[in-house]
Amino acid sequence: MIINNARFVISNTDVKKCPPESRHEYAFIGRSNVGKSSLINMLTGRKGLAMTSATPGKTMLINHFLVNDSWYIVDLPGYGYAQRGKSSRDGLRKIIENYILNRMQMTNLFVLIDSRHAPQKIDVEFFEWLGENGVPFSIVFTKVDKLSKEAAKRNINNYCDYLLESWEELPPIFVTSSETKTGRENILDYIEQLNKLPLE
Repeated sequence: MIINNARFVISNTDVKKCPPESRHEYAFIGRSNVGKSSLINMLTGRKGLAMTSATPGKTMLINHFLVNDSWYIVDLPGYGYAQRGKSSRDGLRKIIENYILNRMQMTNLFVLIDSRHAPQKIDVEFFEWLGENGVPFSIVFTKVDKLSKEAAKRNINNYCDYLLESWEELPPIFVTSSETKTGRENILDYIEQLNKLPLE
C-alpha cells in the first residue's frame, strides 16, 4: 500500500465524539514508552504526525488520523504507567475500554510489545481481556533494531511459546522497527486486506 497523505483529524476522550463516518479504523495501543507514536509516524511516512515523547504516558486522548482520505489510524492512550495516580489510571482505562468495546468501526487493534522484554503480566491480562470480549487484534513487536537478529528472534519465539501454553492459536504477529522501517509493508498490506472487507 502506498500512503499518499495522512492528517490529524480530532482528539477526544469520548467514543461518542469520534468521527461519525463509516470508515475502517485501526487502533494502536501498548504500554507506555513502547514506541507507539514512532510506529504510527513510520507507517504513515509523516515524521511528526503522532507526537513522540521521552516521557512515558503522554498520550491521554483518542487521536484520529485520516489516511489516504479513506481509513483511520487511531492512537490510543498507553496503559500501565505506574507513576500515574489510581484515579487517572482508572479514567484512562475507561476511555480505552469504551473505545475498544463500543467503536464499531474499529476493524483491528494492534497491541504493541517491546521485543526486548519477556511477557509482562499487564500485557498478558490485556490479551486475555481482548479474547474474552471477542476483540480482533494483532501483536506488534517493536524496537527489534535494539537487539541482534538472533536475540530478537529468540525473544519473540519465547514470547509466542509462552502465549501458546494457554492459547489455542496466536493472532497475527508483526515484527517492527521504527528506525529501520522493518515490518512497515507487512502491516500496511494487512490493513489493505482488511480494508476490502465490509464494515459490520
